[in-house]
Parts: sequence; C-alpha cells; structure tokens
Amino acid sequence: MKFEFLILGIFAMSLILVQNVSAATSVQILMDQTTFSYGEKLVYTIEVSEVTGEPAIIHIRDESGKGSSAIPIEISELKTEIPSPYPFEKQVFPVGKYFIDIQYSGAEYTAEFNLIDSGNVVIPFQTKQIAASWVNNEVSGGILIDAIQKTVEKDAINIPYTIDREHLDKIYIPEWVKIISVWWLEEKISDGTFANAFQHLIDKKIITV
Repeated sequence: MKFEFLILGIFAMSLILVQNVSAATSVQILMDQTTFSYGEKLVYTIEVSEVTGEPAIIHIRDESGKGSSAIPIEISELKTEIPSPYPFEKQVFPVGKYFIDIQYSGAEYTAEFNLIDSGNVVIPFQTKQIAASWVNNEVSGGILIDAIQKTVEKDAINIPYTIDREHLDKIYIPEWVKIISVWWLEEKISDGTFANAFQHLIDKKIITV
C-alpha cells in the first residue's frame, strides 16, 4: 500500500512539473521580411503566450555586439506590432546583419535581419524636421537649403553654390514648393522623388540665391 501511495505521489508531482513547464511564458518576434534597405522602416511583431503586465525589453545590436540601450515595450495584447518611426539611414546604420534581442517575463528570444544598400535616396530625419519648420514658416528657405547642403548626399541633391550667413536671407524658394514638401513629409512621395523635384528646381534656377 505504501508503495502504491509512493507511485501516486510521484505521478502527481510529475503532473505538477509538466503543468509548470507548459505554463511558462514564451515570447517570439515575427517578421514579414528579414532584409531591409536604406529608406525602409523596421517593422516586426512581438508575440507572447500571455499578458503578464510586464513590459518587453528590446535591444538591437549589430554583428560586433554594438547595440542600442534598453527599449521598453508595453505589452497589452498577445500580438503587438512595432513599427519604427524612422527609416534606416546610412549615417546611423552600416550595412550588415543585425539582431533584435527581447526579454519578457523570464523568456528570451532573438531575431535577425540584414540591412543592404540598394541605392535608395534617403534624406536624414533631422532635415525633414527643418523642412517641416520651413513649411510652417518657422525658419527661412535659406535655413532649409543650408541643412540640405550639409546633410544630403550630393548625388541626391547638389546645391552648386556656397551657403554662408550672408546668403541665407537671399535664398528664394517659391511658396508653392511647400506643397511638394508636404507630400514628402506625409510620405505620399519618396525621398528620391522629392530630391529629383528639388534638384530640378535648382537646375532651372526656380530656387535661387
């Protein structure tokens, strides 16, 4: 009889252990694509087995181990889509393999993706901020041209004159160009399309000093 109770006890403990293992929280990262190019935004989905109330902690690192600081992500659903607000830029991200490390309620997971240079024109986000200020009449057209000359690659937009303090207030950009800029800022046209349009206006001396 004691032997039977012992067997039953072991069986019961086994069931408890199996239940505890099966109840462990899991997390993974789902990606529709694993290759990105400059100008594209990183998008991925965090999938968890349960909502525990804890945030997920994300780190993004390159092959050398250099990575971002901890990024907390609130998890309120079993699937949470994470779209990056900014596209990949050459000045920030070199081409190569990257890893997304996630920790959530004791569970860990790593996903990876590749970043390539497909020749897309990418205008830095800081330049877009200045363009938005110009559209809203907060800075002059000279400030915008100066920012473009300093931050945008010359094969995308080439401004064939020197911008200095004396010339800032003499630069003329027609008011209607703001319409094109708004389309660009609202992502209705690409950086490449905006760059081509802006370069055409410079070449035709519609934008002048």
